[in-house]
Amino acid sequence: MKLLGRTISPGRAEGEALVTREPISFYGGVDPTTGTIIDPAHELHGQCVKGKVLVFPHGRGSTVGAYVIYALKRNGVAPAAIVNEWTEPIVASGAILAEIPCVDKIDIGKIKTGDWVIVDADSAVIEIRQSS
Repeated sequence: MKLLGRTISPGRAEGEALVTREPISFYGGVDPTTGTIIDPAHELHGQCVKGKVLVFPHGRGSTVGAYVIYALKRNGVAPAAIVNEWTEPIVASGAILAEIPCVDKIDIGKIKTGDWVIVDADSAVIEIRQSS
C-alpha cells in the first residue's frame, strides 16, 4: 500500500515501523543516549526507536525536543525516518537538523508496529508492506 503525504525533511529510509497513537515528547520522553522511550506513562515505554520508522500523530512538549532528536542522530540511536499525521515545529526542526527523512499528512491508522515501511520523503510517498 502506498500513501502520499507532505515532505517535512527530505531523504529516503526504510525499516520496521514502531507505531503509537499517542504524541511523543522527545524532551524528557526519549533518552538521547540510548533511543529508548523513557516516559513511564507512554504506551511505548521501554521501546527503542533506533533504526525504526517512528510513526506517531505529532510531537508535544518543549522546544528542546528538537535538540533531543539531533542528539539521537549524533549518538547513532535515531529513528531511520519519522511519519506523522501532523508534524509540528518541534519535530520538524529536529528532523531537518538531524537529516532524518520525515513525512506528514499520513493516515497513521494504516500502519502497525512490525510493518516494513519505505519512506521516500523526497517524493512524500510512504510504502507499507504489511507484517505477517
